[in-house]
Amino acid sequence: MPAPSGSYKIAAVQVPPVYLDRDATVEKACELIVEAGRNGASVIAFPEAFIPTYPDWVWAVPPGDSQTLYALYGELLANSVTIPSTATEKLCRAARTAKACVVIGVNERNAEASGGSLYNTLLYIGHDGHILGKHRKLVPTGAERLVWAQGDGSTLEAYDTPFGKLGGLICWENYMPLARYTMYAWGTQIYVAATWDSGEPWLSTLRHIAKEGRMYVIGVCMPMRTGDIPDQYEFKRKFYGDRDWINVGDSAIAGPDGNFIAGPVREREDILYADIDLHRLSSSKWMLDVAGHYARPDVFQLVVNREQQPMITSRDGASASSEEAPRKTSRRKQANR
Repeated sequence: MPAPSGSYKIAAVQVPPVYLDRDATVEKACELIVEAGRNGASVIAFPEAFIPTYPDWVWAVPPGDSQTLYALYGELLANSVTIPSTATEKLCRAARTAKACVVIGVNERNAEASGGSLYNTLLYIGHDGHILGKHRKLVPTGAERLVWAQGDGSTLEAYDTPFGKLGGLICWENYMPLARYTMYAWGTQIYVAATWDSGEPWLSTLRHIAKEGRMYVIGVCMPMRTGDIPDQYEFKRKFYGDRDWINVGDSAIAGPDGNFIAGPVREREDILYADIDLHRLSSSKWMLDVAGHYARPDVFQLVVNREQQPMITSRDGASASSEEAPRKTSRRKQANR
């Protein structure tokens, strides 16, 4: 694909999900995708773990309260997303209707193995409604490890789109210098930093990444009030008390000079829009190109292991007849995919 150039509109969707309800949250996301597309957005980004919610309870419920944690995990797993599935098909149709690329955070079920574990995943959908790929968070932070497994390097990727090369990292992955550098070296132009973080120094981090990588950074977070959690959940009353805002949002979009061109937006639901010009990215690298003339490959080298780390690999016996061999080979490829 020729390198895209020109001006486009990008969007950060700062809204809460329908709490722990996958189907309702998918419907809400589809409506917002169509709305943002109608308003001219070519790239639309949603927060980390948007479907069906970010499990903030891991920071509030004591780890020894296994009864509460088991019940919440079971409900989160039941409302998680399999890729592909009916849920992703609906999101793809909405992206196609909007004629926009969509990046959306989901709790993803490990359907390739036990089906009982979850990943914190960014799903990438092209403007034509096809899945471009997914990225599983490499390192869940702190208490998040009570919920999410670790991803591997096979899901690190930056995608060529008609609106620029699209990539990104999830929340505190953005504090991993080598992960960031990987995205820079792959030529990312529109970088999605989907997160649950807000305030300082997170906002400074967004500006730093934009200036360091000389790209547009969409920092998108989920605003959530205690009232967004249904009263049926006892942990809300027990551990949140009189809190109003659980997360204030602070979504923002930064340009290649490190300045905000939209937001930050705090303590409200909103869709942030910003006009971008990809020509600016090329000219901005005259002074600093950290994965180009400002790199020193004779001094520093980065190796990225992009091999899949499957939970199970099937090896069939060699005694199969010639008629059975193609079928068995196909199964083996699926098992290693």
